[in-house]
Amino acid sequence: MQDVIEGRVWTLGADVDTDQIISGKYLTIIDPNELKKHVFEIALPDFAKDARAGDILVADENFGCGSSREHAPQAMRAIGVGAVVADSFARIFFRNAINLGIPAIEARGVRAIFSNGDTARIEMTAGKVTNLRSGESVSFPPLPRHLLELLEAGGLVEKVRRELEAQAPAGGTR
Repeated sequence: MQDVIEGRVWTLGADVDTDQIISGKYLTIIDPNELKKHVFEIALPDFAKDARAGDILVADENFGCGSSREHAPQAMRAIGVGAVVADSFARIFFRNAINLGIPAIEARGVRAIFSNGDTARIEMTAGKVTNLRSGESVSFPPLPRHLLELLEAGGLVEKVRRELEAQAPAGGTR
């Protein structure tokens, strides 16, 4: 994960629940390439066909509320979302996103400074999100080192895999 993330912005309002991210009727899909075809199909109807890898979602309060389904961040990861920046997150969604390697940045007031199509610049260690069109920015408390390490590894599973490989005796596996 890089220290600076830049991408085109898609905006959402408050209380975006996991059913708006990926509808419950798609929860039987396990193939990420199929799942990504349906991400935000009601809340942002053009997202699945127009999103580009690295695009950034900017939302108001309580992003990812509702059920704790992991399909929501899985679908976002499959389509290539570069980060989600919101005024606040539902705690379970926040943790699922980080565990899957998606930066989830809580920055109060961020939704107010962005419109669809703007370009966001996120400085992870500096704790700053800037709208490159307007120059407006908001600060956020940088993520703790252990969460940055998870993101750097690509998520929890990949981090644990790397740690186990590093501990394996030479010429063999555990």
